[in-house]
Amino acid sequence: MSTSIHPARATQLNHGAELGKGPVLYWMSRDQRVQDNWALLFAADMAVEHNVPLHVAFCLAPVFLDATIRQYGFLLKGLVEVETELRKREITFHLRLGEPPATLLGLVQELQAGALVTDFDPLRIKRKWKKDVLQELNIPCHEVDAHNIVPCLVASNKQEYAARTIRPKIHRLLDEYLTPFPDLPTVPKASREAGASSRVDWDTAWESLRVNTKVAEVDWLKPGTRPGSKVLQEFLEHRLEHYDQRNDPNAQVLSNLSPYLHFGQISAQRVSLEVMRSAKSAASREAFLEELIVRRELADNFCWYNQAYDTVDGFPDWARKTLDDHRRDKRPYTYDIEEFASATTHDPLWNAAQREMTETGKMHGYMRMYWAKKILEWTSSPEQAMDVAIRLNDTYELDGRDPNGYTGIAWSIGGVHDRPWFERPIFGKIRFMSASGCSRKFSVQDYIDRHCPDSCPSNPNRDQDQ
Repeated sequence: MSTSIHPARATQLNHGAELGKGPVLYWMSRDQRVQDNWALLFAADMAVEHNVPLHVAFCLAPVFLDATIRQYGFLLKGLVEVETELRKREITFHLRLGEPPATLLGLVQELQAGALVTDFDPLRIKRKWKKDVLQELNIPCHEVDAHNIVPCLVASNKQEYAARTIRPKIHRLLDEYLTPFPDLPTVPKASREAGASSRVDWDTAWESLRVNTKVAEVDWLKPGTRPGSKVLQEFLEHRLEHYDQRNDPNAQVLSNLSPYLHFGQISAQRVSLEVMRSAKSAASREAFLEELIVRRELADNFCWYNQAYDTVDGFPDWARKTLDDHRRDKRPYTYDIEEFASATTHDPLWNAAQREMTETGKMHGYMRMYWAKKILEWTSSPEQAMDVAIRLNDTYELDGRDPNGYTGIAWSIGGVHDRPWFERPIFGKIRFMSASGCSRKFSVQDYIDRHCPDSCPSNPNRDQDQ
């Protein structure tokens, strides 16, 4: 097949399946955009080559890993833009309600699709969906990594130990993969008899959800590719040059792109190309690209090659041993999930971080590390700490249920991608963080005042970190 994408970006999941005569169906999941989407480009090229229509489908599960209306709202409003952009190109968009394997297979049968294309995703639930679909599928299914710049399966064939081990592998391949995007080709039109649909009934989609509606949607970020592109431009013009201050939560220099990247509403490759073209500080550009490319792709590597990514079993041996050695250590404070969620610990800095997350759907990256490490310190076991941190993260963060989130929590609690440090109670050799250490890097009181000026405890130094 002749395509406009790098051939190593696509993998056929069921070799030997025969191509049908019907349309190509792109099962959109992780990469929810029309622009700059290698999976959509691959599907369009296939449709053009075989002179068949292209259809795009998104399967909306009524419940997904405890996601709330905060995340579902961002997703659905972004998909409205996807439908609009596809209609401009006379490509039919299907929103199917229900559990993905069954609803997707139903659409394959309805359209008499000739081939299926889908996104790469390292998470267990997405891999299971694909496995279930493949068991019933008799047409070719191609998986395309449209999320990573260097495809995860190309960058490394094993779980990498740390950023320093994956960085040279990615850098060697950047010139080959970090390329401009071609235009989406014009594909043959679908006739109504061939499965062209009327507009999506978005009201019914909203009504189908069975999710927590108490965690409110946010209004400071607008979902979709177009709003995400505006946020990118604002970052390039006003904040990128100050990115060297990124570890100061009060500096307000972060890109705010993580929700758009998580939902695939904007491409990391597009962001990288725009940042590289910027005339801002070279040091700031390099620091941002390190996090956008190396650290993000390291997270995909971890979750793909370590399917225990959200449990203690996913920790390195040295970390499991040191945490086991300190299981019986006395905890100076312990809290349950409700106390953590309501930000009613003794520590005003931790409470402020939790408030930032519950109210805005986003916590500053430096504070996420402190936040997770204190959960380890204030729970009865590493297993409980992982459960609490993931549940809170996935309930309130717009970018919950993401490889970056799972990897960051595993780094903080279980030493993943880190090394042993000096031994201390509870943490063993896991890296420690404290409120007093934070105060040497930024104004802790300014951060507390901004996020919970009235109801947080007044003494920011009451933490047990002296």
